Amino acid sequence: MSENEKLDNKEFAKILEKRTRTFAVSIIKLSGKLPNTTEGKVIKNQLTKSGTSIGANYREANRARSKADFRSKIKISESEASESQYWLEIILEMKWIKLEEMKIEIEEAGELLAIFTSIGKNLN
Repeated sequence: MSENEKLDNKEFAKILEKRTRTFAVSIIKLSGKLPNTTEGKVIKNQLTKSGTSIGANYREANRARSKADFRSKIKISESEASESQYWLEIILEMKWIKLEEMKIEIEEAGELLAIFTSIGKNLN
């Protein structure tokens, strides 16, 4: 691996860390729009946990002590992106928030899932 490839990987990691952090903030803001009912609070909690966990685990992956640790954290990020997508779909089906108000989060959850799935597959 050349020096330029290492810098590219570091830059990619930095960009993806920022992207997952931006997604987390967006999810926190979106969850604030959910109804203050028992059901709404459950979904708010689940979505906030999964949406913020993507970036937290990716950050830990970038500081992993071994390839196995890195792979494990990437798989968790992938799983949390999938779970976030699921909760967003539930919110949409419940008609708690209109599609126009959460389209960016839905698209980003899908893109993050694709990215982490791809990273995970390339580790094998």
